[in-house]
Amino acid sequence: MPKPFRDALRRLFITTCLLTRTTEHAARRLGAGYFLPALFVQRYAAMGGLDAAQFRDQMNGVRSFTDEAWCGHWNALAEAQLQAAEACVPGFASNPACTQARAALAPWGAQVATLMSERSAPLGVAGDEGSSAQQALEALRCTVKAITYYQVSAFPGHTAGRLQAYHRSAQLFDGLTQVVAPLLGMVIERVAIEVNGETVKGYLATPAGSQRCPLVVVTNGLEGTVQELAIPLLRYHDSGLAVFFMEMPGTYAHRQRMSVDSESIYHGVIEHLARHPRVDPGRIGLVGVSFGAYWAARLAATSRRLQCAVACGAPTHRTFQVGNTIGIPDIIVKALQHTTGATSLHGLMRALRALSLRPLYAQIQIPLLVINGDHDTLLSTQDSRDLAAQAPRATLKLYPNDDHCAMGHYREWLDLSQTWVRDQLMRVPGAA
Repeated sequence: MPKPFRDALRRLFITTCLLTRTTEHAARRLGAGYFLPALFVQRYAAMGGLDAAQFRDQMNGVRSFTDEAWCGHWNALAEAQLQAAEACVPGFASNPACTQARAALAPWGAQVATLMSERSAPLGVAGDEGSSAQQALEALRCTVKAITYYQVSAFPGHTAGRLQAYHRSAQLFDGLTQVVAPLLGMVIERVAIEVNGETVKGYLATPAGSQRCPLVVVTNGLEGTVQELAIPLLRYHDSGLAVFFMEMPGTYAHRQRMSVDSESIYHGVIEHLARHPRVDPGRIGLVGVSFGAYWAARLAATSRRLQCAVACGAPTHRTFQVGNTIGIPDIIVKALQHTTGATSLHGLMRALRALSLRPLYAQIQIPLLVINGDHDTLLSTQDSRDLAAQAPRATLKLYPNDDHCAMGHYREWLDLSQTWVRDQLMRVPGAA
């Protein structure tokens, strides 16, 4: 049977399970992985430096989406990594920023930004195998893996067990920033911004010093977290940019549901950060990934502050139409319902259609970099093509034979987007 036909049958089966409320029953026979997006393995393997084949096997071992089964499975894997970190450096798992860990990691310097999410630690760079530097790096890598496993456990949010895993992942990441930031020559601070009755919690990373810097606000999608954004982006610590990492309205720690009105949250965040003493208010960009890319494109049309934007894997119009919903798993649909506050499938489709950006394409007057894979199996690739074709100053980069958000070319598009944003912001005249 040809692959396109097999894929079409699978998508139809997934939607049938959604409509008949039999996804959980089918998952017990087929495994939870059958119902997850094709990019699921690549995404988390890239975040945590996980072996993709091993992670796929671990995913295939889960046969239920209930908190007890799903969260229990991934939490156990996370705890195993923390035990391994503890074996390398006693006390590391509970306090990565302890004096012993800081001293042991010092020989690695800024290399930790790259090495902490690599699959294996190099030998002979900062000492022999078994040295305190090697052991500390291995403990750091185990902690990154634990953060990743807890985030998988939290996918896609909104239930009690998943929110507990989310908070545990965030707690570990907070400790990690305290030990890594000095090695990178950065200041990483937790920031809470009050906007229209919502508290936006994120991290602001700035280069050491007192000068004002161009700022990039980075936001992700439906079930993404700050730590998923920050861990890979810390490798660009020497870019000269300040970066604020935030989660999309309606997800995880946010109280308010996502709607068109959520645009005001982003405006409020940007205005607040523009007043920060380390931020150049005339050089601000926005990078969005997946559903976060929707907001990057929307703000590119409506924000007076933004000088450029990057939209990677953006749903903008076609994705929100009924014909493009075939194959979206039940677990993703439920997450969308929770995020939007919709109580039915009909209500969800109405809420999504209201988000259409098509009338705003031509209003985007700033440089916009649009990125995606050329065969997005989760959202509509045509949305990326249409957005780039109609936004006057847009550039389109579609990676061949790749899926949603071009996860098969993850490092390539991270490099591209970082270089592009920096170039755009550095050429803006009149720096503060």
